[in-house]
Amino acid sequence: MKKLVVVFTIAVMLFSCGKKEKTGDDFSQPTKEEKATTNPSSYDPKRGEGKFDNVELGALDQAMATKGEEVAGVKCISCHKTTEEKLVGPGWKGVTERRKPEWIMNFITNPDPMIDKDPQVQAQLEICLVRMPNQGLSDDDARNILEYMRKIDSEK
Repeated sequence: MKKLVVVFTIAVMLFSCGKKEKTGDDFSQPTKEEKATTNPSSYDPKRGEGKFDNVELGALDQAMATKGEEVAGVKCISCHKTTEEKLVGPGWKGVTERRKPEWIMNFITNPDPMIDKDPQVQAQLEICLVRMPNQGLSDDDARNILEYMRKIDSEK
């Protein structure tokens, strides 16, 4: 009987130590294999990571800034203030002076890979403690938010 209990216990231990399948609701840290697939050395900290390579800016477009303010009111302002003050995320004042427009639009539309690769974003994450969620913004929404950020920075 003791041998049966020992064999059963060993079988349970071996089974429980097997490889676990990841599910969609797994919020654990990335594995070494997953980290290895992201190559931070290919990351451009001036442009960020995403589809925006060149964003042409002209004079401030008030209509776009107004649309951007509307979108930000729904998607962004619960976590970001328009001042330098941190709320959940960092304040927006001065962001267009610190970051290129391509970087801002790539981060707005594609935050996850940038959080994983950008050392400055990772440092900000240590302060804020909350990853920026992907809000699923369209390119137009992102461009309008950028224009709203430009408007904020133009108001001194």
